[in-house]
Amino acid sequence: MRIDILTLFPDMFDGPFRESIIQRAVERGLLELVIHDIRDYAASRHRVVDDYPYGGGPGMVMKPEPIAAALVAVAAQSPESGPVILLTPQGRVFDQPTAVRYAGSARLSIVCGRYEGVDERVRGLADEELSIGDFVLSGGEPAAIVVVDAVARLVPGVLGSALSLTEESHAAGLLEYPQYTRPPSFRGKDVPAILLSGNHQEVARWRRLQSILRTSERRPDLLKRAELSTAEQAWLECRQERGAGGEAPDPIERSGLDAD
Repeated sequence: MRIDILTLFPDMFDGPFRESIIQRAVERGLLELVIHDIRDYAASRHRVVDDYPYGGGPGMVMKPEPIAAALVAVAAQSPESGPVILLTPQGRVFDQPTAVRYAGSARLSIVCGRYEGVDERVRGLADEELSIGDFVLSGGEPAAIVVVDAVARLVPGVLGSALSLTEESHAAGLLEYPQYTRPPSFRGKDVPAILLSGNHQEVARWRRLQSILRTSERRPDLLKRAELSTAEQAWLECRQERGAGGEAPDPIERSGLDAD
């Protein structure tokens, strides 16, 4: 997969893309990252890429010509095609299904906004507008790093275990279940006995119900899109009726409900 990033600050990507999973994916030829300086496509001698907004107001606005020229030049560098993404606080919030969709593309082009934003006519050059949350950043570069990381790890072969993708938070519309490792006891808190039982079927059921419970407590909005069985829904309603006092009961031993 090839990802092109159009930015005014290309050096901001040096550190994040030279570490960990992203760097290994590049080295193995699974991912190609190309950073483009929008200033290189400015027509003026001084490489001007912004100007004052018509009608007055604070700050500067990114000009349309350099961005348009950059997109044309970048598109010509590879026969592969893919969506052009404009990162802006006004865009639709980026989520896991979108990351999965992008990972299925051969190519992705990302335009990083800056200053007070881009000239409105730039929006017509993008296929989609994205935001990573309801807050404002100094520019699109940090958001681009987030998008690339989320997409790159979904490219086949990038992660060592494909199973990691299916069990992590948001992969199935739910938050991930609690995870434990050694030691078995830490500051008076023990690893749940079910995880030490060696019964893989019971462990899977426990994890599923714990994932549902955690989602209901921390991100109840996600449950509206999650697919729960009748038994799981009944168990959750029973758990909620008991209230949130103390630790949750063991859903396997006390619910009497199957997770499938």
